[in-house]
Amino acid sequence: MLARMNRRGWTIAAFGLGAAALGGLLLAERATPLRRRTGAQLPRLARNAAMGAACQAVVLAAEVPLTNLVATRNAAQQRGLQHRIGGRTGRIAGFLAMDYTIYLWHVATHKLPFLWRFHRVHHVDPDCDVSTAVRFHFLDMLVSLPWRLAQVRLAGVDPRTLGAWRGFFFASVLFHHANWRLPGKVDAWLSRVFTTPRMHGIHHSRRPAEMDSNWSAGLSWWDRLHGTLREGIVQDDIVIGVDDGDAAGDIELVAAHLAPFRRRPHPR
Repeated sequence: MLARMNRRGWTIAAFGLGAAALGGLLLAERATPLRRRTGAQLPRLARNAAMGAACQAVVLAAEVPLTNLVATRNAAQQRGLQHRIGGRTGRIAGFLAMDYTIYLWHVATHKLPFLWRFHRVHHVDPDCDVSTAVRFHFLDMLVSLPWRLAQVRLAGVDPRTLGAWRGFFFASVLFHHANWRLPGKVDAWLSRVFTTPRMHGIHHSRRPAEMDSNWSAGLSWWDRLHGTLREGIVQDDIVIGVDDGDAAGDIELVAAHLAPFRRRPHPR
């Protein structure tokens, strides 16, 4: 019972910190925006928040309990990469494996037409900011669930390592979607290790050559490793969105949820 109370306390604390981080990023990107905004923001924020709430409900109902179950079995059976290596090095290896396989999944969501149907809902947003970080189709959370379970199983992370990676991943997704111009050369310095707003803004470009870059979601090393890192693009020259004739009609809430079930062009 004490362990359950501790988990509940950590969950409440995590949500509190997440809400504080979200509020801070919303203020920061309005104080020093990285790119010009293209239209009225309040309807966008409300729409994206509604989509994010639906996704979070699916994550809490399905992904969190199932991945926690796999992680618990990893620890009990001493299986997977983390336990094969063991110790602190094993924990680091498991964490890195989770982050790297997210990179691979992100590439797949663009390259495979079925996955792109759902991921496109995220990209048709005409601006990229912290609210875009939660704008996904709620079924995308279920479509990605088998991959997530495989990640946890192969990485062999236990609940502690899984929780650390989950918190890092969520914070990173909020941060690198933010339309926030960081002071001085902070963005360039951070991008040596982490995915930053400048990096991810390029990925949200309508231009295929720019969209096909900067796939990393946490650590930026994977783009460097695979030669998919793109830098030096003037942010105000980036046109955010998807370059297809149906994109503008798929922005609104109902249309966005119906879009994956209609014939839509693949960007390749």
